[in-house]
Amino acid sequence: MSQNSQDPIKTHLALSLAALERATQDASLLTAAGKIADVIVGALNAGNKLLIVGNGGSAADAQHIAAEIVGRYKQDRPAYAAMALTTDTSALTAIANDYGFEQVFARQVAGLGRHGDVLLALSTSGRSPNILAALRIARERGLATIGFTGSKGETLGALCDHLLVAPSDDTAVIQQIHLAVAHGICDEVEQALMREGKGK
Repeated sequence: MSQNSQDPIKTHLALSLAALERATQDASLLTAAGKIADVIVGALNAGNKLLIVGNGGSAADAQHIAAEIVGRYKQDRPAYAAMALTTDTSALTAIANDYGFEQVFARQVAGLGRHGDVLLALSTSGRSPNILAALRIARERGLATIGFTGSKGETLGALCDHLLVAPSDDTAVIQQIHLAVAHGICDEVEQALMREGKGK
């Protein structure tokens, strides 16, 4: 490889680092993250649950976040109620077959969501039809709605009570910021619930 050749790995790491540095200085992002943590704490403290949806890499992130809440993040404590609606292949394929792919999450929210629950929707573009459909149903059912998106996805905010916008338009980098922020939120949720006596 010549000295003039671009190193894709180093380039990606540099872009990721720059975006994470922007995120740490982004007052609106930090404020949104704090409010989102408070909403999740309130719901779990009241015996409600967190439902999470996303496509592709965001589906993997949904599962990751749910696992941190149900299992543990850093501390041994009781399990809290969280579910990724991306994992049940029978439900996903049946709903997609019978109602269309746009309904794969909305139908699950309609069946599983209850007033007081929280729906966390991960969409780097902010335009995924199945994510928007799920948010609409969540609002109808009285769930709190939270969106994670990128710098070009702010229109998602029309369906969200709280919106976190990653300061990037690169899908991979947006997902990295989403997961980094989600880890911070998981830490805050865990610590808050343990302070409030839900960790014993």
